[in-house]
Amino acid sequence: MKDLKRTIAIVCGGDSSEHDVSLRSAQGIYSFFDKERYNIYIVDVKGTDWYVNLPNGDTAPIDKNDFSFVFEGKAVVFDYAYITIHGQPGENGVMQGYFELIHLPYSTSGVLVEAMTFDKFVLNNYLRGFGFNVADSILVRRGETINEKEIEERLGMPCFVKPAADGSSFGVSKVKNADQLAPALRVAFMESSDVMIEKFLDGMEISQGAYKTKDKGVVVFPATEVVTKNEFFDYNAKYNGEVEEITPARMNPETAKKVAKLTAQIYEILHANGIIRIDYIISKDAEGKDVINMLEINTTPGMTPTSFIPQQVRAAGLDIKEVLTEIVENQF
Repeated sequence: MKDLKRTIAIVCGGDSSEHDVSLRSAQGIYSFFDKERYNIYIVDVKGTDWYVNLPNGDTAPIDKNDFSFVFEGKAVVFDYAYITIHGQPGENGVMQGYFELIHLPYSTSGVLVEAMTFDKFVLNNYLRGFGFNVADSILVRRGETINEKEIEERLGMPCFVKPAADGSSFGVSKVKNADQLAPALRVAFMESSDVMIEKFLDGMEISQGAYKTKDKGVVVFPATEVVTKNEFFDYNAKYNGEVEEITPARMNPETAKKVAKLTAQIYEILHANGIIRIDYIISKDAEGKDVINMLEINTTPGMTPTSFIPQQVRAAGLDIKEVLTEIVENQF
């Protein structure tokens, strides 16, 4: 009898510094999925070496013509791809373009949205056009010269130097004086050919996830407050426990409602798909009122059991297994 269960690939790995982080997210997602409803396989993608982890502990190569593989003499074809690659090629639109070409449904937003959200400078300027508050920033491309004095006058100190297209805080530096700009740029250029120098925003950092279904519309999770003694929410804070994460965030209730509304609006403006996570800084204006600043958007957020999204799903009183099922079935 033909197996009526959908076969799902959890696509992880990638070519960036976040490869190992992505593998951890894949294991988390695998643990969350409903195994009685779906056949689940983890597919590791790195360069042109794509392989699937088999139930017997072996691996098998993926046929890139149709993203299938052979197990026990039979071809296995996927019905759906859940992308959890952090960085390229899964977060910049490249993997999405491949799945579009072979007509395989996938979990993230489309090619354009992925490419745009992956580039922090492009995204910030796009959303600024819709009236959202974002920090002032300057784009520097590899090989260009900079004027430290002009940058300091425009953005002030401290400021942040970060790869325009990367994640997990690799290559990010908090620069406290103009003399630190050049070495910070060298570090950032190791991760990306485009680097953004961004004005420092002082305030509470929060992160909020959301997803959408045809029946429910945009579902916004409770926000998480990020508290760290590090200079900023860096790699060690994100993945090595050097942070306190408070869900729901300790915000003024009115501010919390406004943030949730903005999250839903951004989701709709981008025509996003699947789970996304938006990071904000809540600063204060001259009168002491809260100002909501959009920081960046992650379209393949971390999904280990301790990551923000699983925390927020639990805080919302939802079941992560049911959320993933809703996201998959929304495509069919």
